[in-house]
Amino acid sequence: MPGWLEAGAWGLLGGGALLIGALVAWFVRVPSRVVATVMAFGAGVLVSAVAFDLTEEAVDQGGLGPTILGFAAGALAYVGANLLLARHGARHRKRSGDQQPGADQQGSGAAIAIGALLDGVPESVVLGASLLSGQGVSLSVLAAVFISNLPEGLSSAAGMKNAGRSARYVLGTWTAIALSAGVSALLGYLLLDGASGATLAVINAVAAGAILTMIADTMIPEAFEKAHLFTGLITAAGFLVALSLTTQGG
Repeated sequence: MPGWLEAGAWGLLGGGALLIGALVAWFVRVPSRVVATVMAFGAGVLVSAVAFDLTEEAVDQGGLGPTILGFAAGALAYVGANLLLARHGARHRKRSGDQQPGADQQGSGAAIAIGALLDGVPESVVLGASLLSGQGVSLSVLAAVFISNLPEGLSSAAGMKNAGRSARYVLGTWTAIALSAGVSALLGYLLLDGASGATLAVINAVAAGAILTMIADTMIPEAFEKAHLFTGLITAAGFLVALSLTTQGG
């Protein structure tokens, strides 16, 4: 299988967790504490991926300077885009309760969809680029993407349903975003093939900054709202599981 096609397939697998979560949320009433627990666990897995698979690798590839610049740029870009989307109703896009705006709020549906895409593109690009090493896909990054996307799809789709969105809109949105994840991974492989170490370092660092900011801004608040004082412990467990995968993969 060509490398670009394999990258797209892995990206589609990771993004497919969003659609799986949305399907479950639409047809099954999942207790909010279960969603929060998986969300907290997924946050811990992502934090581990940011620390050991993205930031550490970025430093090894391009040094501390490009890593810091890329990380800061990713964080600032995410915050800026998130602030803009929040004005149009996408601030609570990961919330499972009644915080999301209803279907009658003009522009909110598109903002939520764009926000979900914003959350998923950086990790998908990095997933595709991880194949460029010639050692196959990064198992820890793939696990982080899949495990974190599942509760995101669950929580956000449940919130969309509560806000009166139609099944066609909800499932169509998450199908499109899952496909976009595959395309992002494919493009990450194609566009970064032959890139210098400094370039790869900046790309990894940008993704790391955006992902860590997203965790703190959206995943942890949703998890804490239902899991409360157990959130930290569950997040730590997710971190250790992902660390184990990273160590075994190395």
